[in-house]
Amino acid sequence: MPDLAFTVEHAEVAPFAAAPLLLFRLRVTSAPAGEAIASITLQCQVQIEATRRGYAPAEQDSLEDLFGTPQRWGETLRTMLWTHTSMVVPPFDGECTVDLPVPCSFDFNVAATRFFHALQEGEIPLLLQFSGTVFYRNADDALQAAPIPWHKEAAFRLPVQLWRDMMARYYPNGAWLCLHRDVFDRLARYKTQRGLASWEHAVARLLDGVEEDIS
Repeated sequence: MPDLAFTVEHAEVAPFAAAPLLLFRLRVTSAPAGEAIASITLQCQVQIEATRRGYAPAEQDSLEDLFGTPQRWGETLRTMLWTHTSMVVPPFDGECTVDLPVPCSFDFNVAATRFFHALQEGEIPLLLQFSGTVFYRNADDALQAAPIPWHKEAAFRLPVQLWRDMMARYYPNGAWLCLHRDVFDRLARYKTQRGLASWEHAVARLLDGVEEDIS
């Protein structure tokens, strides 16, 4: 049975995608070399190891809604699930490199998005945990299948600037905020009744303290 190892060499923004997408350049090696890999159905869980980096004061302020005040971080700062992804690795002998797609959300109801957005510089410590099935041919050229052990993983430090540049490309000078339908309906009535030209004007007016009854 092949013994697989995984290494993330670098990450880049997918050049042509409908939504934000990172490509993690993944090197897969297999031993012993005599067992040719027919394919791998690969699943990956990506964790954010939030305790493995420091945070500037401004970042600490922005992360308060996730972890509370910094005085409590010894209890509340923890590893977070970012996302799940999957792919099929094509046939190879010995080793190969593939692009593992990692979709990225800009929904601020998602904890990982708020975490990334709060960071200003440095790197994001990630842990990629792999599972799935490897199909291979033994010395008799018979096709075999075996599960990928749960302990197979790879660490990677994602540059914060890469994530920020990606979101600036897909959402230039913008952000997404999901509202409950009843709240959106109230905001829509407020915007219409005041003859405001855009959603930004409606929200800015409320933030500036012009809080007439909009029920």
